[in-house]
Amino acid sequence: MRSVKIKEVIDALERFAPLPLQESYDNAGLQVGLTEVDVSGALLCLDVTEAVVDEAVRKGCNLIVAHHPLIFRKLAQITDATYVQRTVIKAIQNNITIVAMHTNMDAAKGGVNHKIAEKLGLTSIRTFGNIKRVLSPITSELVEGAEGLMGDFTTPIAADDLIIMLKKHFDVECVQANQLLRREIKTVALCGGAGSFLVEAAVKAGADAFVTGDMSYHEFFGYEQVIQLCAIGHYQSEQFTSEIFKEIIERDCQGVKCFLTEINTNPIIYL
Repeated sequence: MRSVKIKEVIDALERFAPLPLQESYDNAGLQVGLTEVDVSGALLCLDVTEAVVDEAVRKGCNLIVAHHPLIFRKLAQITDATYVQRTVIKAIQNNITIVAMHTNMDAAKGGVNHKIAEKLGLTSIRTFGNIKRVLSPITSELVEGAEGLMGDFTTPIAADDLIIMLKKHFDVECVQANQLLRREIKTVALCGGAGSFLVEAAVKAGADAFVTGDMSYHEFFGYEQVIQLCAIGHYQSEQFTSEIFKEIIERDCQGVKCFLTEINTNPIIYL
């Protein structure tokens, strides 16, 4: 079997989720390292930390594919002052390349929100919120992405059953929710991560419930018996993104060994 270059893996990921789909504030794409080298293995994760780099070394991986960019803001220096800088140094010392597929993977067809819908068993999947159409630098084809996704339960369920379902499928210790809806829930709007900006769009689109990762205190006001709001945690909502990476790489870059990280990088604990 022929060897596969890191660049080929990155190209496969970017064919699926072109970088132009990312938001203007984002920094998806290549973060650290070289691309014209053979892949020894790919470690797939949500966040890159020093422990994740150590795991890549143990498993013989010279590529880490993450959802969240390690380098999100400008680095004025590379020292041991922060975990980001230390992680960059460790990756370079171990010849590990790091790439991130962030808001481009959120928006892509089959991306983060589709994975959430899949876990919930939703059908009749459609988009809502702003639609973005971009030219793929890899294929030169027009690609469409969307901020949010909606789907339906085959059989409507009660609001408390939705909470139980979220806790079960996403291993959530505590769902933040507004007043439980006193009607059945059929249509669910989704946005992984910090998606509270889409609540109004979800209401206008006719959703009975809105599921996201993060919402702030004041954003829960005013929607009682209008829409069921459920914030399940940022990490919890996006934890299955690595499965998408694995599916893409194993399909388009056959022979590349893929590993889902065994490290829970969620910095938030519930006591």
